[in-house]
Amino acid sequence: MRRPGAPASWIGRRMLRQVLRRGLQSFCHRLGLCVSRHPVFFLTVPAVLTITFGLSALNRFQIEGDLERLVAPSHSLAKIERSLASSLFPLDQSKSQLYSDLHTPGRYGRVILLSSPGDNILLQAEGILQTHRAVLEMKVNHKGYNYTFSHLCVLRNQDKKCVLDDIISVLEDLRQAAVSNKTTARVQVRYPNTKLKDGRNSFIGHQLGGVVEVPNSKDQRVKSARAIQITYYLQTYGSATQDLIGEKWENEFCKLMRKLQDEHQDLQLYFLASFSLWRDFHKTSILARSKVLVSLVLILTTATLSSSMKDCLRSKPFLGLLGVLTVCISIATAAGIIFITDGKYNSTLLGIPFFAMGHGTKGVFELLSGWRRTKENLPFKDRVADAYSDVMVTYTMTSSLYFITFGMGASPFTNIEAVKIFCQNMCVSILLNYFYIFSFFGSCLVFAGQLEQNRYHSIFCCKIPSAEYLDRKPVWFQTVMSDGHQQTSHHETNPYQHHFIQHFLREHYNEWITNIYVKPFVVILYLIYASFSFMGCLQISDGASIINLLASDSPSVSYAMVQQKYFSNYSPVIGFYVYEPLEYWNSSVQEDLQRLCSGFTTVSWVEQYYQFLKVSNISANNKTDFISVLQSSFLKKPEFQHFRNDIIFSKAGDENNIIASRLYLVARTSRDNQKEVIEILDKLRPLSLSKSIRFIVFNPSFVFTDHYSLSVTVPVLIAGFGVLLVLILTFILVIHPLGNFWLILSVTSIELGVLGLMTLWNVDMDCISILCLIYTLNFAIDHCAPLLYTFVLATEHTRTQCIKRSLQEHGTAILQNITSFLIGLVPLLFVPSNLTFTLFKCLLLSGCCTLLHCFVILPVFLTFFPPSKKHHKKKKRAKRKEREEIECIEIQENPDHVTTV
Repeated sequence: MRRPGAPASWIGRRMLRQVLRRGLQSFCHRLGLCVSRHPVFFLTVPAVLTITFGLSALNRFQIEGDLERLVAPSHSLAKIERSLASSLFPLDQSKSQLYSDLHTPGRYGRVILLSSPGDNILLQAEGILQTHRAVLEMKVNHKGYNYTFSHLCVLRNQDKKCVLDDIISVLEDLRQAAVSNKTTARVQVRYPNTKLKDGRNSFIGHQLGGVVEVPNSKDQRVKSARAIQITYYLQTYGSATQDLIGEKWENEFCKLMRKLQDEHQDLQLYFLASFSLWRDFHKTSILARSKVLVSLVLILTTATLSSSMKDCLRSKPFLGLLGVLTVCISIATAAGIIFITDGKYNSTLLGIPFFAMGHGTKGVFELLSGWRRTKENLPFKDRVADAYSDVMVTYTMTSSLYFITFGMGASPFTNIEAVKIFCQNMCVSILLNYFYIFSFFGSCLVFAGQLEQNRYHSIFCCKIPSAEYLDRKPVWFQTVMSDGHQQTSHHETNPYQHHFIQHFLREHYNEWITNIYVKPFVVILYLIYASFSFMGCLQISDGASIINLLASDSPSVSYAMVQQKYFSNYSPVIGFYVYEPLEYWNSSVQEDLQRLCSGFTTVSWVEQYYQFLKVSNISANNKTDFISVLQSSFLKKPEFQHFRNDIIFSKAGDENNIIASRLYLVARTSRDNQKEVIEILDKLRPLSLSKSIRFIVFNPSFVFTDHYSLSVTVPVLIAGFGVLLVLILTFILVIHPLGNFWLILSVTSIELGVLGLMTLWNVDMDCISILCLIYTLNFAIDHCAPLLYTFVLATEHTRTQCIKRSLQEHGTAILQNITSFLIGLVPLLFVPSNLTFTLFKCLLLSGCCTLLHCFVILPVFLTFFPPSKKHHKKKKRAKRKEREEIECIEIQENPDHVTTV
């Protein structure tokens, strides 16, 4: 019957929603019947798939070895700039000049020597040089040949000697001064630029750290220093043999540093090699193996205990256990499929078991709750079908949203390969998770239902004796074998109400949370939650540092901490490449170059050449004179010969031209120089387009930091947009429009809460936290959707009664799942890795914020705001009035009946 005043379109949409909902429920009911009629088939097929793909995965298991491919933005301008810079000046020959903190290309060994507090490391030159000689004399054997550093090093073009850091020359001068009984003050060391014995000006800002300058010194003379950093660069010819020998040398280098650390009591040694970052990144997976197994045991225990009851007939501990195992074998099958299709493992995939478990066990506990809501007097096959009809519609929707969001994360729009690979694996896991829940676990539910119908013990699988038999037995026997017939009164038609979580919610929590005196405190709590979340969202910082993904007790992290403390005064050396012919002799060009380089410490042939012309009183105001003096005089002097590598000449006839050149820029930075380097890059790039000088800037670290913040935020924005779009499009199709509206508000509140609170908890926006934010979207929908849709469809008289019914139906499953999820996260806290710390923090916040909304915020706020339940009350009143009118008519037509009464 059409409601008065209701438009026809509203009636049509409502009918369409009802038809779709009934159609989906009918499909799930038939699916449940199919599973209940063929349980052996649906149990066998998943098991065979797991065995097939699981065993195949063991033979195809591979580890991803390219860390740059994983965590650096796939498409960035820095990679194009690297190709262009390398085509002009090969990076392998210039990596000693292009200093980078952790991302030096090729193979190398690097060591920081740190003196004790209060000591001057410059006074320990002899000990440092002994360490240096030990590195030079170190041998590695390959096919019977011994190779030393001199066989593998990068060679200088001018004299074909090994490229060594200039701080070695400074230390040798200091040692000679000490041997000849001269004071070290006679050897004047300046910072950051110092003059060497051969007359060269050298930048040692990244080789000398913890510097204290002489007070009131105009020439920046060094009084003392705490640390020295030395790098040994190896040649890479691109051959597999050369790379293998280089890897052996690096391994020997690390062993030597450990040995020398034990020998030098007055010096602390921190070392790094090219493979250190990758090795310490993969170390997280090795450290987490045992903790993941402990986590699985905790989840199994929690699921088993939370599915138990005192009633030995209706208790389902094995179903909780089998539900978790169902998720485990689905994850194993997904891993097998990934490896068979040439996928490779990396440490970021450590989060997939926790992500998949959080969604899979939700389906398990919802099916258990759905089973408890079915009528006991029905055959077990019909009860399974009814449970599927009640649960699988919502679970199908939430699984679809998981697939959509992570599918968008795996799209070409995602610029971080680690995020893309994770999302691809997660999509496969979600599909198999859904299939295994309705097939494998559904079959287990069928067998458990059959045992219950035949009155078998839920643990011992033996027949439950009659009540008369139990009365003659001891109390312990009655407790173990009781099926709850004594506890069930004639007023209670559902024996499952005795489940301890359901009993607690029904008898205690529902009344407390809907109490009018509790509601103001909940509103205040939410305002506090929103305030902290908003404050955190204003302080978001990107996590471009690779340290966020490494094992926290690894040599790489220790090295990076010391390096950041003592060598962060200056940014990485930025290569400034002029890739077009330029009139360097022109005064306007010289002024433009000075403006571009202002604010930087420069290592520049142009600047040195101008000073040379000025000191020599030579005029070079035209092209011929400028290039002639440059080639015939300046570049032939020993102190300037190294600048030959920075200029590319071309000859057309008798005329020489400078077609490209480079110089180096170094900016003064603070301890947190990662953000400042990104700002420098963003400042210089626009100038390359607006100025008359065409140039590019490059440093190896730019490949990892270029537009990193945009690259990591795009996946979560796309996923959030996808969820929002799906929910908006289903406004007129599924369940109820207000249900989707409340779901959007709830998910937004949880997502922003997790984002803000994780920022306040010192979690940066790296690839792990972004994946957790994508997961939070789905985790929130997974738990809030059933609660909200039950509320909006409830027909009780008041909102309070409706929210009580929602909590009674879904609160047990929500509490079981979130509790299991949070307990399973605890072992991650004991894995010494920054990656797992980030994973633990983000997932803990996701679970806690979702729990807060499901059990505190939504139950209170839904009693204030629409949807209204008055029309349900009016309907019931109208039906009661209609029934009373019918009774009056019957009485009027049969007065004898009244008289008899």
